[in-house]
Amino acid sequence: MRIYLPLILLALVSKGYSQQEAQQSLYFFNPLLVNPGYAGSQEALSVTGIVRSQWVGFKGAPQTQCLSIHSPLRNDHFNLGLSFVNDQLGVTKNTGIFADFAYSIRLNSKNHRLVFGLKAGVDLYRSNFSRLAVNDNTDELYVNGYNYATQFFNAGGGIYYYGKRFYIGASSPRLIKNVMTVSGENVLAQANHYYGFAGIVLKLNNRVNMRPSFMLKYTQNAPVSVDANLSFLFYDKIWIGGMYRYNSAAGANIMLKVSQSFSIGYAYDFTLNAINNYSKGSHEIMLNYNLRSKTGGFVSPRYF
Repeated sequence: MRIYLPLILLALVSKGYSQQEAQQSLYFFNPLLVNPGYAGSQEALSVTGIVRSQWVGFKGAPQTQCLSIHSPLRNDHFNLGLSFVNDQLGVTKNTGIFADFAYSIRLNSKNHRLVFGLKAGVDLYRSNFSRLAVNDNTDELYVNGYNYATQFFNAGGGIYYYGKRFYIGASSPRLIKNVMTVSGENVLAQANHYYGFAGIVLKLNNRVNMRPSFMLKYTQNAPVSVDANLSFLFYDKIWIGGMYRYNSAAGANIMLKVSQSFSIGYAYDFTLNAINNYSKGSHEIMLNYNLRSKTGGFVSPRYF
């Protein structure tokens, strides 16, 4: 185990950080995790929680829990947000806590807005390698246990432009390339991630709206990832849609507006590669609550 421990750590660091950040199939309901410009766009105190179990049945598969809170301030231009992400892959766990600040500019009488956002916070990274399978269970490192823990400060930014029936944005939530020391050598622990996303709502008739949307994700040393989604809104109450992640996964999602304040969503996707032989797919559940002031009232419907 002494010999292979540095190699294991390097592999997990590469797997955990050179790939895309925590995966979301319901990204269009919670863009704050990757774009701080989204803060305050709901014109309410908005709270969104997402739980995702990826590749169910695959040992050590990613498990992710996300919580985001954001709201406009009394000043029409300033918005604040806060996001928490707990992402576990095998014996490694990363907990991110980030604050968001956004400045919004109203562009016209239709209330189209251009928003500039900043994100800053800390990632708490820890691994428990004593949980790994070993050939020699009398090895000193295995018997005594080996844990690795560190933290990284990071910051990023984003731009977000939206109206009642459309949105478009671009961001990089972590711009600092943090380095960690493993067995005396420096290893890139956090690479830059870049996101672009857009969507539009098209009215088909008085009962049905259609929303095509996509998210593009890129990081160095990993293939470009594109998520495409096509959803239909029936009677301003229920979203039903399908998704395709290029060369990776496909699935379906549903979101129900229980009330003007509360919504619940579910997504299921399955891989289109060899992992599907060992996995029962990925499940994602979302809860959203919007608290608006009595004087502000509700803007209905909210499409994103």
